[in-house]
Amino acid sequence: MILHPIPPVWNKNSKILILGSFPSVKSREEGFFYGHPRNRFWLILSQLLGEPIPKSIDEKKKLLLSHEIALWDVLAACEITGSADSSIKTAVPNDISDIINTAKIKRIFLNGRTAASLYSRYISRTVDIEAVYLPSTSPANASWTIEKLKKAWAEILFI
Repeated sequence: MILHPIPPVWNKNSKILILGSFPSVKSREEGFFYGHPRNRFWLILSQLLGEPIPKSIDEKKKLLLSHEIALWDVLAACEITGSADSSIKTAVPNDISDIINTAKIKRIFLNGRTAASLYSRYISRTVDIEAVYLPSTSPANASWTIEKLKKAWAEILFI
């Protein structure tokens, strides 16, 4: 069982909550979300928000919080082989209630099918906020080009 090593990023002004499934090996090594250099999360987000691509963890946190975005993952712990979402077993969900009850979350966005499936299975019935599936920014989702991802992810701009 691997415990999620990265705390959520949010504050009381957060209006959007983006949830992934569980951090990749590279993210766990880096100590922050979407750490794999080929993951397109930070590229897509910065382009949609009209900001430079953040490099450091502090820059990434600043980008999120300055745009009222909270970021975390559905799972607090799981058994996983490498970074493969398809290998996830013994899933333990995160408790997102503190974020939901303290921040001003209006919508929840789920980064990828696994995040959406896990959210539906473990969390959705405890939260009365619309949750929207978005295609994964992972390099494993190679059929989605940057332009297609940007078009789909533009949904986050309309809260």
